[in-house]
Amino acid sequence: MYKIARQILFLFSAETVHYFSMNALKLLCSVPFFKKIITSAFKPRQHAVREMFGLRFKNHVGLAAGFDKNARYLNELEALGFGFVEIGTVTPLPQEGNEKPRLFRLPKDKALINRMGFNNEGVKAVVKRLKEWQLRTNAQKTKHKLIIGGNIGKNKATLNEDAWKDYETCFRELFAWVDYFVVNVSSPNTPGLRELQEKDALHKILSHLQTINNQQPSPKPLLLKIAPDLTQEQINDVIDLALNIKLDGLVASNTTISRSGLVTSPLELTKIGSGGLCGLPVKQRATEVVSHIYQRSGGRIPIIASGGIFTAADAEEKISAGGCLVQVWTGFVYEGPGIVRKLLDTI
Repeated sequence: MYKIARQILFLFSAETVHYFSMNALKLLCSVPFFKKIITSAFKPRQHAVREMFGLRFKNHVGLAAGFDKNARYLNELEALGFGFVEIGTVTPLPQEGNEKPRLFRLPKDKALINRMGFNNEGVKAVVKRLKEWQLRTNAQKTKHKLIIGGNIGKNKATLNEDAWKDYETCFRELFAWVDYFVVNVSSPNTPGLRELQEKDALHKILSHLQTINNQQPSPKPLLLKIAPDLTQEQINDVIDLALNIKLDGLVASNTTISRSGLVTSPLELTKIGSGGLCGLPVKQRATEVVSHIYQRSGGRIPIIASGGIFTAADAEEKISAGGCLVQVWTGFVYEGPGIVRKLLDTI
């Protein structure tokens, strides 16, 4: 059914279809009767509850950051069965992101290229929405609540030497409203951002956030999202830093700037231009990064694994490599709203 719908949807611009589809789902889920039908159709039959970071996940399949940047669709994503949703990337101030078009499909490669540029409504607008969500879910007293991660970044106009201030602002504003944090310094779509993955810059940001975190009565899990393009030496530096300042985990991995091995023609890729590539072409490298982190750290660093997950076998590959949870994004676009059930009910 979704394969037919996908053929029609793929005739239109990727970003337009994204918001059209999610807003249509939002309209349906606003009617309790229809939400119940949707939940019944897509909720996985296997619960597969997991305890990680001191949190109770109703299952280990989550939605990666970038899909619901502004926490607009939590009710709908919960109905589709996700165990957790990572909102953002959220920045202190609202920003429009890069010029459109900025999201492109590569159907021959089962991939996407995006250069969104941290487009979001700013942390205060997101907090307002999260407060409303928390009030609603507290009133419902659900047994297994949807876990919310806050993916945080810096504004494009903020200089790298002042980046730590933006991360602190987002951390403090979101602290009461998310269950865990992910520091994003690995997107290729904000100029200079990936320079913050260097050892000294990264230490400054993470140690500062960890200091603030440890001053709270109940600290929140703090994770770092890394790029698949890091060298082994850079990944080793990240592992050492994570162990040194007691990060709660890593997210591996973000999108890649590599275009190697693609079926899509070079002419089409040139036409699309710059941006982060995600989907099936990233699968092998992402798994290699997960495996390396797990082995070098002796399993001491929990890993949320992401990159090229379309099937239950893909998810199992990431878990076997050392991941404790998995995230999808491109797989959701290509496989449709039934992806959580597909990943869980066939494991």
